[in-house]
Amino acid sequence: MTSNLDALLAALYVFIDDHVAPRRRIGRPPKLTDSELLCLAVAQVLLGFPSARHWIRFAHARLAHLFRYLPRQSAYNKRLNAAGPLISHTIEMLARQVPTWHDDLRLIDSTPLLCAASRETVKRSDLAGPLPDGSARLKRR
Repeated sequence: MTSNLDALLAALYVFIDDHVAPRRRIGRPPKLTDSELLCLAVAQVLLGFPSARHWIRFAHARLAHLFRYLPRQSAYNKRLNAAGPLISHTIEMLARQVPTWHDDLRLIDSTPLLCAASRETVKRSDLAGPLPDGSARLKRR
């Protein structure tokens, strides 16, 4: 798995560096470039780490060989907060690589949310009769 993860991060870094991150300005270069920061941020989402603390711990343990410098959690969070527009641009550029980007129809997947489940709402609903058993159970309570 490590070689696959290394290859994924290398390809992601090259894409971000070529298509997203702005060119360096004059002055002392940062320890962590914008391309590296964006690569870490995208990898955090792709690998399913909702917590920056857990992500940075994982990155230091498993990804340190890929980056010249890995910041601590507070520095990582500060840089991410300041890089909002770059992150938006990165998401857009990655989405444009999907073949369905130009389609008229977009399928969106999300977590289903329970809605209108209180007793009062169920009683007032015009759908109270035809709804499945789950809502009938709420009605009987």
